[in-house]
Amino acid sequence: MTTYRSPLLELPGACPAPEGSPDSGVPWHYGDPHGEQRLLASGEGWVDLSHRGVISVTGPDRLTWLHSLTTQHVESLVPGESALDLVLDPHGHVEHELHLVDDGETTWISVEPASTAPLVAYLDRMRFMLRVEVADRTDEYAVVAEPVGEPHGSLPTYVIPREFGVLVAGDAASEKYVPLRPDVLIGREVLVPRADLLAYVDGRRGAGTWAWEALRVAAGVPRFGLDTDHRTIPQELGWVPSAVHLQKGCYRGQETVARVHNLGRPPRRLVQLHLDGSAARTPSPGDPVLADGREVGRLTSVALHHELGPVALAVVKRSVPLDAELVVGPIESGAVSASQETVVTA
Repeated sequence: MTTYRSPLLELPGACPAPEGSPDSGVPWHYGDPHGEQRLLASGEGWVDLSHRGVISVTGPDRLTWLHSLTTQHVESLVPGESALDLVLDPHGHVEHELHLVDDGETTWISVEPASTAPLVAYLDRMRFMLRVEVADRTDEYAVVAEPVGEPHGSLPTYVIPREFGVLVAGDAASEKYVPLRPDVLIGREVLVPRADLLAYVDGRRGAGTWAWEALRVAAGVPRFGLDTDHRTIPQELGWVPSAVHLQKGCYRGQETVARVHNLGRPPRRLVQLHLDGSAARTPSPGDPVLADGREVGRLTSVALHHELGPVALAVVKRSVPLDAELVVGPIESGAVSASQETVVTA
């Protein structure tokens, strides 16, 4: 397998993400991670996400077909409108996260790098006799994130859902799962022809994935492949209604979503953890989360925020009290104290 390396790593000060990172191949920072966070928080700058996969779906049946396969209501998208969407397995577990936009002729989908081939294969299997064509366009288009809440004027653009950009929920479904968000995340992903990537960012200051991830974690926004596992259902991460439309027709896994929403509560929930910055070690994703010496969950994302210090996301059992004192990491190697802030309340 060829290792991806972004051409923007040749820019002055660019430091690549560590080997093994989900963001390997693109700049981790440009020498000032905290300054880069402040740049993004001010609504300026850009982030190289050109390692993400880009998939196109064409044909007159594309929107109704995608609507039938996924959790979001996408059959009536108007040109330029985007959506956060999920593919579930038959038991309601999350298999793919899709950042989707339609331009009137093509539906463009941005996905995590490791998801590209499996998603293309799944979509190809589901075409049957419908008038749709699926293609991996990663070699032609690069993803650039920007802290802007509107579409680009001429390029396909996925805009982060409004549910992630407001502190206080404004509808009943959000009230049930995420009534109060720790912080906001406002941004977009612009699909730029790879041949134009350097010209697109020329003359503007960039930020690395370190900064982008820190803002995401501070806002309690889940990321597929980091904050998910093979058991994840959408309600556990607060993906209702940002990625799940509760009034649409049948799709694979809908029974689980409806049953949990109407009759029960998710078995786990996403929380934000503020980690003890004076500890000798920084916890890592996958470390156990403990309450009274008992494992109650796992750390999923860790970041160093310019104001909050070390902050993380974790998925814990719903039975864990909101005021429980938690520690992270194996006791024998020095567990780190953590204070809990609610993201998902249901």
